[in-house]
Amino acid sequence: MIMNLNDGAPNAQQSRVPLKFVIEGKEFETFDQYKTGAELKQLVGIPLDTELFLSISRPYNDELIENEVRVNLARPETEYFFVKKKLHFTINGVHYTWYKQFIRGIQIRELGNIPREDELYLDLPDGWKDDFIEDDEIVDLARPGVEHFISRAKIQGVEIIVNQSRKKYDKPQISFEEVVRLANGSYDPNRGYTVKYSDGPKENPKGLMSKGTEVFVKHNMNFNVRSNHQS
Repeated sequence: MIMNLNDGAPNAQQSRVPLKFVIEGKEFETFDQYKTGAELKQLVGIPLDTELFLSISRPYNDELIENEVRVNLARPETEYFFVKKKLHFTINGVHYTWYKQFIRGIQIRELGNIPREDELYLDLPDGWKDDFIEDDEIVDLARPGVEHFISRAKIQGVEIIVNQSRKKYDKPQISFEEVVRLANGSYDPNRGYTVKYSDGPKENPKGLMSKGTEVFVKHNMNFNVRSNHQS
């Protein structure tokens, strides 16, 4: 489909032959002889800090078009513009194109119109736990394969994993003693315990807990509790 950029132009202008050009496989028509690199990018939503190239048939050395450069579209051949680096991903099954290696969780949320109250995950292959994506988390889209993001309604409270068993939890923080109770059913202050955690929030992503301490929790946070046998 050719996109005409001159809808509503005067009849005198409409009688002229429009100039055709292509950006990222999309065909356009215009009566403007010159367009800047910035104007070309804006037509297809390419960020201004992404490099745009003009395809050159000979000597096959594609020309970098800076934002302020004016390109003559009236040359004999149709001009083809493209970007060399573009990455593809999906959000809830819808395909998107991104022109940078990295993207933040909040940008994924905005692109996919995901409500603030829903949670965002990187969908991992069967057998692997989906990766929860924070709004300020940076995701590398240049890894092998196409990344698939999904959203889910947020559950009331969270579920944490204690010694491979899922437990409901509805507080923002959990204490050393509470983790032991969830693992063993009770806490014996005269007994020694080792408590390790991983997959935590940015405040405390992983580490060891000690008696009397608390850590912030998030959905699918993992705890491992072991009793230290004393003689």
